[in-house]
Amino acid sequence: MTLTADQTAAVLQRPLAGRVAIVTGSTSGIGLGIAESLAGQGADIILNGFGDPAEIERTRDTLASLHGVQVAYSPADLSMPEKIAEMAAFARDVLGPIDILVNNAGIQHVAPIAEFPTAKWDAILAVNLSSAFHAIKAVLPEMVERGYGRIVNIASAHGLVASPFKSAYVAAKHGVLGLTKTIALETARQGVTCNAICPGYVWTPLVEKQIADQAKAHNLTAEQVITDVLLTAQPNRKFATVEEIGALTAFLCSEHGASITGAALPVDGGWTAH
Repeated sequence: MTLTADQTAAVLQRPLAGRVAIVTGSTSGIGLGIAESLAGQGADIILNGFGDPAEIERTRDTLASLHGVQVAYSPADLSMPEKIAEMAAFARDVLGPIDILVNNAGIQHVAPIAEFPTAKWDAILAVNLSSAFHAIKAVLPEMVERGYGRIVNIASAHGLVASPFKSAYVAAKHGVLGLTKTIALETARQGVTCNAICPGYVWTPLVEKQIADQAKAHNLTAEQVITDVLLTAQPNRKFATVEEIGALTAFLCSEHGASITGAALPVDGGWTAH
């Protein structure tokens, strides 16, 4: 790719230029917003996630063209440790040593504990918690060896507080915070930081669909679902945006985030301030 003079100057001013980032679960929603923010700061990106292959290719090409960075895609299934290792190896082969890892992929199921399917519990723990462990294990040694690394785990307000009927999700996200703190302590003198971001409700296409589905199922208006169901726990009564999550992630990955490690940072409109 040939850059114009203006593009070249912009690249030189971007704090993450030359860095390589893996962002899991980044073909849509929060993960895509994070990938866009990191690419905007100059990082080369490995996208990961499921979706329509043609749409994923359009996303990959748009990110690369818009920001003048390299963008590749890994279809790794994060419920399978061997596929996570293959994703890390693929990233090294196509882009180089990995500087940034964002563990964002996640799934959800809602049911009372007595009715919670065992298979759903196992799947949520595998994707929401164990995949972060396996991904960190796959990239951390090279970060330590080079004396630089940024790991950001996308947890949740449910990593700090609980809600009924979300046993697996809440357990996994609490586990993510424990993992984050442990990695931060192990790498505190090695140039690597590890932090967690804890979003409340974030406006994404998935949430938009959930609003429509709940409105239809419970004979409510979309506004009633938003104010009386989803945002009752968020004092500001506003959805966070993917841009906010992306900007915070980019800051943590920059040199300005070098002294922030082991933190659980809420982006929840005051939810966990109760």
